[in-house]
Amino acid sequence: MADRIALIAAVVLPLWNIPLIVRIVKRKSSRDISIFWALGVWMCLLLMAPSAFNSEDLVWRVFNIVNLSLFTMVVIMVLIYRRERKKDGFDED
Repeated sequence: MADRIALIAAVVLPLWNIPLIVRIVKRKSSRDISIFWALGVWMCLLLMAPSAFNSEDLVWRVFNIVNLSLFTMVVIMVLIYRRERKKDGFDED
């Protein structure tokens, strides 16, 4: 039973990235999100991924796959909306 609960949590936890993605798209801005933070977290997830992919622990594998996938979408949105604002002359950073 504990493994089933953990597996459900491994899928649900990364889903909290979806509201962040929606907020970025809705506002058409990622200015309040640090690019260094987003890329730093993403790099850490990438560095942990080989361990997860080779692990026999299903919960760890599923969590990593879902989290890496959704956080990759966050990073892409942060970069796209930061670049668009700079191109339009709105971002002074």
